[in-house]
Amino acid sequence: MLAEDLKIKYRVGTMAKSPLNMGPEEYKNWQIQGEKEIREYLFSIGQPLVNIIDGVTIIEYSDGTIEKQ
Repeated sequence: MLAEDLKIKYRVGTMAKSPLNMGPEEYKNWQIQGEKEIREYLFSIGQPLVNIIDGVTIIEYSDGTIEKQ
């Protein structure tokens, strides 16, 4: 498959405020909101959320099941 054949969809957005200019509380809230949006998006397309914590792969599914590998 050639690169021209790929139909990649992406969305570009702009932030209202740079994280470098946020106060500690605002920055923490921004991080929490981002994590929530990522989880919701992955679950909406049927994908699990995968994290590696201390060398252990943690897989979280939309039904709440958590698997360690």
